[in-house]
Amino acid sequence: MSTIAKQKNNKLRMAVQAILVIIGGFITAYGLESVLIPNNVSDGGVTGLSIVGSQLIGLPLGLLIAILNIPFIFLGYKQIGKGFAIYSVIGIASLAVGTSVMRHVPTIVQADTLLVTVVGGIIIGFGMGLALRNGGALDGIDMLAVLLSRKLPFGTSDLILFLNMFVFIVVSTVFGLQGAILSAIAYFIASKVIHIVEEGLSGSKTFKIMTNQPELMIETIRDRLGRGATFKVVQGGYSNEQFKEITCVINRLEDSKMKEIIREIDENAFVTVYDVAEVKGGSFKKHDIH
Repeated sequence: MSTIAKQKNNKLRMAVQAILVIIGGFITAYGLESVLIPNNVSDGGVTGLSIVGSQLIGLPLGLLIAILNIPFIFLGYKQIGKGFAIYSVIGIASLAVGTSVMRHVPTIVQADTLLVTVVGGIIIGFGMGLALRNGGALDGIDMLAVLLSRKLPFGTSDLILFLNMFVFIVVSTVFGLQGAILSAIAYFIASKVIHIVEEGLSGSKTFKIMTNQPELMIETIRDRLGRGATFKVVQGGYSNEQFKEITCVINRLEDSKMKEIIREIDENAFVTVYDVAEVKGGSFKKHDIH
């Protein structure tokens, strides 16, 4: 494939990803404004804090979502990369605009609190998962958890749960104890749906890559992601050819960037991906990326 053709394909792929992130933002906004909030149920993370702020001081929810996520977008740029930050800006802007648009859409569920919680959690989880699958985030608390996990002896998932405990305590001041409990249940359901939509979202991932350009692949992974990688010599059982198999562990937010690197260097590379429940020791840390 020529360089021009590759550039066109990359631009088309980036445009499709951006559109899907926008759709994810609007789906999440619908779940909030047309299902959860009218029934006094909130969400977790920065969005949950924005909902509480909107109820207490009367500012538009979309405005608060945009403002409160600004420091987390900067954090995402510093720790994960420019592409992730751009897609996150697109997603958060779509969520902010979507909350204003969806406010006038009639709710599809009323009265039955359990049904509201389940339906709202599924819709929000699908929207957030769609955005994350395409390289962006709709809530900054995930980025904060990833950063803290590098400084503290806790996993990313544990820190997300811990941070949201404080969010739901704040939510209880507006929606009461029942509303906070239902919000926590909705968030739990949403996290499971996100896991389905975006595979391996709650932990790290191991990439095993067989390519004819292993040195360039490892160098690019190190330069763009700040990740170390190892390789070992393996032999094909049919062809008896020897290959260098690369192994690299990344966090869940770097998945789309890793796949982009592999596509650019060797689109014919043989890649297998494994979910990792926990990573300890070694040098699984990451420097700022600019």
